[in-house]
Amino acid sequence: MSFIRPELRDGAYRFREVIAGAGLALLGAWLASGGGYFLLPLGLLMSGLGLGWAVLALRRLRFQQDGEAPGIVRVTEAQIAYFGPRVGGFIGLPELSELRLLTLRGRRIWRLKQGDGAMLHIPIEADGAEALFDAFAALPGMDSAALVAALGSQTPSDSRVVALNEVDQLIWSRKGAGVVVR
Repeated sequence: MSFIRPELRDGAYRFREVIAGAGLALLGAWLASGGGYFLLPLGLLMSGLGLGWAVLALRRLRFQQDGEAPGIVRVTEAQIAYFGPRVGGFIGLPELSELRLLTLRGRRIWRLKQGDGAMLHIPIEADGAEALFDAFAALPGMDSAALVAALGSQTPSDSRVVALNEVDQLIWSRKGAGVVVR
């Protein structure tokens, strides 16, 4: 017999990383309030780490999408793999040249493009797609706040409409990729 409602337990489990970061920040603030040459810097350091952890956990939480889509996403070291029922493939992060968010017939899909033109399409609701946040955040020049904001908006201002009910939004592109013409 549990004294905690299942909805509350599930919500606390979902926000567990944010709660842990906030707890570390509070513990650091408590230590810093003790003062002194040792406790004050240690407490401030712990508070900073806790706040950073909580902010990153909130961004990761906003990156997770509700719903179900076919396929499984796995991120191993510097490689993204998507195993779908009909399509799938692998892309290495060092070879990634472009990241786009497509909206096709109401479904949102990540389009990852390599320098040689190979592409991988991953639905944002696929199983394991939340692991893509850390992989995308590691890309050079990626703004993780803009990445999360792109998922939050339905029709971004910098996107282009390809066809009826189709939106194509560039999220990130590798600087220096492509052909240079002089």
